[in-house]
Amino acid sequence: MKRYEFLEHVSDAYIAAYGKTLEEAFQNAAEAMFQTMIETRTVTLALEEIVTVEGSDREALLYNWLETLLLKFDIEGKVYSKFEVEKIEKKEGGFALKATIRGELYNANKHKPKVDVKAVTYHQMEIKEHEGGCELKFILDL
Repeated sequence: MKRYEFLEHVSDAYIAAYGKTLEEAFQNAAEAMFQTMIETRTVTLALEEIVTVEGSDREALLYNWLETLLLKFDIEGKVYSKFEVEKIEKKEGGFALKATIRGELYNANKHKPKVDVKAVTYHQMEIKEHEGGCELKFILDL
């Protein structure tokens, strides 16, 4: 099963991420977002962090997950290439995600920048779970 693919869109990055589980699809969505911005195969796994996010529904959880990672890039200057979503669970008032992410500080010479991602959007966001897997679709504003 492919992890993600870039779909056709006029001006932004339209991504479909796949997984056998919702957790795996969220991992692949994060990888696809960073692959949009940089060449992820150049990222050394020098840093390890635990990330927790919440959302009122699965779409809000996906948005908050990607937005948290984008802010880590924009504010803290960190890039990541390994994402392990340990669990996504339903709780009172919505959903919660816990993940371990690995990467390093951004270096333009090393990480080969591609395009700037301005924001994660809800536009055309979809989460479909079916027998045998999960598919996420979302747009990144470039």
